[in-house]
Amino acid sequence: MVVLALVAGLVGGFAGDRLSGTTAEDAPVEADLPAAPDGGEGTDLSRPAGSVAAIAADVLPSVVSLEVSGGGGAGSTGSGFVLREDGYVLTNAHVVSAGDDGGAVTVVLSDGSEHPGEVVGLTTDYDLAVVKIDVDGLTPLVLGDSDDVVVGDQVLAVGAPLGLDSTVTTGIVSALHRPVQAGDQSSTAFIDAIQTDAAINPGNSGGPLVDADGEVVGINSAIAQAPGALQATGSIGLGFAIPANQARTTAEQLIETGQATYPVIGVLLDTTYTGEGVKVSEDPQQGNAPVTSGGPADLAGVRAGDVILAIDGRPVSRSDELIVAIRARQPGDAVTLRVRSGEEERDVRVVLQESDGE
Repeated sequence: MVVLALVAGLVGGFAGDRLSGTTAEDAPVEADLPAAPDGGEGTDLSRPAGSVAAIAADVLPSVVSLEVSGGGGAGSTGSGFVLREDGYVLTNAHVVSAGDDGGAVTVVLSDGSEHPGEVVGLTTDYDLAVVKIDVDGLTPLVLGDSDDVVVGDQVLAVGAPLGLDSTVTTGIVSALHRPVQAGDQSSTAFIDAIQTDAAINPGNSGGPLVDADGEVVGINSAIAQAPGALQATGSIGLGFAIPANQARTTAEQLIETGQATYPVIGVLLDTTYTGEGVKVSEDPQQGNAPVTSGGPADLAGVRAGDVILAIDGRPVSRSDELIVAIRARQPGDAVTLRVRSGEEERDVRVVLQESDGE
C-alpha cells in the first residue's frame, strides 16, 4: 500500500508539473476551423426554379391540416389543400367522415390559424370530400392533368403525417393504374391509383401529391401494409394517390350539389372466379340480377356467365381492376369490352350509365 501511494504521488506530481508548465509557458493551440460566411441581412435564401425546395416553398402555403372530432368521441387528423381562394378545401372522405356525422372539423392553415370547417359534401366511393371555411384570399393549388403523368416523374407528397404539419417528402411515380381499396373500415373506395415511393404516413391522407411544376397530380389516400399486418403503421415506400382528374370532377360535383356520382356497366361480378379475366356472376346476388335489365352491359349483349377479358385494350384479371377502370371514366363515356362467351370472343361497345354515390 505504501509503494502504491508513493507511485500515485509521483504520477500526480508529474502530471501537475506538466499542466502547470503548459499553462505557464505555452498558449493553447486554436482549432481555427473555417466559419460559414455571414450573409447578414438580405441573404438570398431562394432556390433554383424546379428544385425540391422551390416547389415546396410554393406549395406549402396552400396545404392545410385537419383535426376532426366525432359525435361519439371518435376523432382523426389528416391533410388537405386549398381548392379555391374563397375557402374550399379538398381532402379524403375518411378524414372528415366523423365530423360530418355530428362532429366538428377544424382546418389549420399554414400560418397556424384555426378555422371551423363545414363538410360541403363527401363520397366514400372515391374517398373524397370538400370542406368550406369562412376565409377569403387563400392561394389555391392547381389541379394538373394526371393523364400526363408517367412512371419515373418526380413528385412531392405534402401534408401532416402523425400531426407534423408542413411535412414534405419526395420520390417518383412508381406505377400507374394500381387498383387500390382506400377509405376506412366502414366504407371502401376503389381508386385507379398513382403509386409513389415518396414517404406517405398516417395523417398524410388528403394532402397533395405534386409534380415538378407544383401542380397537384394526386391526392394521397392510402399506404400499403406488410402481409399479415392488421393495419398500416407507416411508409414502406408504397403509397397511393387518387388521380387529379378524378378529384377535379368529383370536387366540382360536391361543390355544386353536395353529392357525387360514378359510372356503372350494370353487372354483378363473381369474386370467387379464378380463371382468366373477370367473370359476370351466373346467379343473382341478394335479389339482384347478374346483368341489370336495360343497363349498359345488357344493351351491349353481355350475359350472365360471360368473362370480361379487357377494357379499352387493357387486360383485367381481378374484379377490382375492372371496377377502378370503369370508375376512372365518366357517365356517358363509351368503353370497349373484350368479352368471352363460351369459346367465342368479341368486342362490345358499352356506354356507361350514372349511379348515385354514397
